[in-house]
Amino acid sequence: MAMRRLTILLELLFSLAIPGIPVVMVASRDTISPGESLAGNDRLVSSNGNYALGFFQAGGGGGGAPTWYLGTWLNRVPRDVVTPVWVANGDSPIADPATAELAVSPDDGNLVIIVAKKSIAWSTSTALVANATTTTNTTTAAAVVATLSDGGNLILRSSSNASSSHILWQSFDHPTNSLLPGAKIGRDKVTGLTRRLVSRKSTADQAPGAYSLQLDPSGAAQFVLVELTSGVVYWSSGEWNGRFFDSIPDMGAGSAFVSNSREEYFTSPTETATVITRLSLEVSGQLKSFLWYDGLQDWVVAASQPKSQCDVHATCGPFAVCDDGVLPSCGCMEGFSVRSPEDWELEDRTGGCARDTPLDCNSNTSSDKFYSLPCVGLPHNAQNMAAAISADECSQACLSNCSCTAYSYGKGGCSVWHDELYNVKQLSDSSSDGNGGVLYIRLAEKELQSSEMKKSGKITGVAIGASTGGALLLIILLLIVWRREGKWFTLTLEKPEVGVGIIAFRYIDLQRATKNFSEKLGGGSFGSVFKGYLSDSTIAVKRLDGARQGEKQFRAEVNSIGIIQHINLVKLVGFCCEGDNRLLVYEYMPNSSLDVCLFKANDIVLDWTTRYQIAIGVARGLAYLHTSCRDCIIHCDIKPENILLDASYVPKIADFGMAKILGREFSRAMTTMRGTIGYLAPEWISGTVVTSKVDVYSYGMVLFEIISGRRNSSHENFRDGDFSFFFPMQAARKLLDGDVGSLVDASLEGGVNLVEVERACKIACWCIQDNEFDRPTMGEVVQSLEGLLELDTPPLPRLLNAITGGSHPVTPEYFDSL
Repeated sequence: MAMRRLTILLELLFSLAIPGIPVVMVASRDTISPGESLAGNDRLVSSNGNYALGFFQAGGGGGGAPTWYLGTWLNRVPRDVVTPVWVANGDSPIADPATAELAVSPDDGNLVIIVAKKSIAWSTSTALVANATTTTNTTTAAAVVATLSDGGNLILRSSSNASSSHILWQSFDHPTNSLLPGAKIGRDKVTGLTRRLVSRKSTADQAPGAYSLQLDPSGAAQFVLVELTSGVVYWSSGEWNGRFFDSIPDMGAGSAFVSNSREEYFTSPTETATVITRLSLEVSGQLKSFLWYDGLQDWVVAASQPKSQCDVHATCGPFAVCDDGVLPSCGCMEGFSVRSPEDWELEDRTGGCARDTPLDCNSNTSSDKFYSLPCVGLPHNAQNMAAAISADECSQACLSNCSCTAYSYGKGGCSVWHDELYNVKQLSDSSSDGNGGVLYIRLAEKELQSSEMKKSGKITGVAIGASTGGALLLIILLLIVWRREGKWFTLTLEKPEVGVGIIAFRYIDLQRATKNFSEKLGGGSFGSVFKGYLSDSTIAVKRLDGARQGEKQFRAEVNSIGIIQHINLVKLVGFCCEGDNRLLVYEYMPNSSLDVCLFKANDIVLDWTTRYQIAIGVARGLAYLHTSCRDCIIHCDIKPENILLDASYVPKIADFGMAKILGREFSRAMTTMRGTIGYLAPEWISGTVVTSKVDVYSYGMVLFEIISGRRNSSHENFRDGDFSFFFPMQAARKLLDGDVGSLVDASLEGGVNLVEVERACKIACWCIQDNEFDRPTMGEVVQSLEGLLELDTPPLPRLLNAITGGSHPVTPEYFDSL
């Protein structure tokens, strides 16, 4: 995935952001002047309302005493999901914000956190502020103010100097784990100041963590991600070539790397007013870019570097296996347990796992055994044992050394590892990684026997109590609880009650629900749909494919249908957004889609009454999307495949992956062509702006197919250049000739209401008019189908008439209300 989405390189995603997120304005001031302070729940808020600064408690808690920090966060995000972008006192948290205050020191002009009115927990510690008793030519403590800028920069400056460049201290020079738009990371060659990002210890502990994003210490013009304890570089941006970093050839405009006699740094463009983004070096060691989604009320990962969590050095700590296919990605090896469950719960897994049973190293004949880990990426710090020319000799070479903890024997001969094992990665196939193979972990004999007994016991238990075990497993599944963003959420795998909102599923739970995606219901350009089972309901799980296109479809669907409910719109039960996995969970439709019922060879023949009710239901659903939602939602891909049918053949519009959302202040939009050939309105092809009338055109084409029971055209006719069998034009001409009865699906054997057939034909012909202004709204279509609006005979569409070789005259006519 391109790194351009790690800064403003997110430009392609900006159009997906939702404007109008409410600004939380608790405090109106943005400045602390001499004699003033910030205490308790007080806040500074930037003049544009984008950022706030105050005391906050980091998520997670960890079960210990409460800890509070002073920091800056995005104020346009709801307070209950506060995400700090800068922290002052990460190394020295305070226990109670009621006893602390932030103020400008009257002694030296530094910005300080004072606890219990006596001790200083944090200070800017700048030497540029002089004592108030010095000469008037020097900045005095009495003339120093602290201001939170519109870009989130906390600035200490002289109030008597109007120059914005006269900065005594600023938080942008001391970033923590986040890079804000307009800030720099790099170094000042004159002062020696280094700006870098450092991950936090955990989601609850804001002390510096294990990873850093910084300029390459070797002097190369590139940025690297480094594990600080070992100094191992596990990702590089590639060197700057004057236009972009070598590993990021598609950087967006506005990003820049500057290198001159004074500074060397990277900066990203300033932010826009309509999108909320952040770039953060996470606790896990991945550099991630986030977008805020108002509909989900949560952050969504837009990109990450390195792409694989398991490529982060020592991310799981010692004696753990990293697996990108599960969450969390870290798990302990056999015979080991999590060293600190509390830290793992707070996303700090660098402590890894500890051995359950000590090894036997008291004699030359160790009783220790080996446990095999197949298909894993092997640690890199191996010692080659050239003398061992067989697997048995390799095993004995390891047993003869008390510090040896594992070995592997393969094409490269015998390799052994001593002491702690890091960076063991689970592979899907050992051939997929040149460093893959079988790793044999050294365990105490007692531990290995215990493991074997556990396996045997499991087999016996399954044979004796399968039904009991199954019931217990179901109960456990129904009580799955996981921690997320500092809150507890309960994932009850039950059929959700209407109105409770969508559920954030874990990927592993959807794997289980779909039996590892084994029962495929269908597929399309952007993914496949699988049948799944929850506790008392059946679901359809749509798995999106493709890193870029799949992500786009995912956001479009969640942002549109995720926030609306209507009987004729498919219900979005939930979603999954983990790593590169993007899945959407819908209510299951037992009668499949309209195209299956109309066109596929099966025993299903929809009678006319059912067809007419389907036509009305789809029209109602589209009318709701166009006029009754907060924003106008244009579906952009109405076709029989996207109309699902429930057990009673009630239609549900589905697949909002191409949907376009327009604010009510806009009636039209310029966008790239989208949809399916055969249902596209002329304005798509001409490249002009589009409105909700593109859905009306597509609906008209579908209505013709509902009437005839067949596709509007055959591919063979179009290939041969013969358009005379194009059904919409046949229907339009038959309508003018008064012969609509011959248009109806022959399988209905005459069992139709000809009044409704004529009405449906008129509506369909009006819907496919060339000029969008000649087409009705979907609300008018509903009224017409229900017999509440009389229609004149429509003209033949000019464009289609010309293509199919017709010569009927065309005169404009319009709807006449009763």
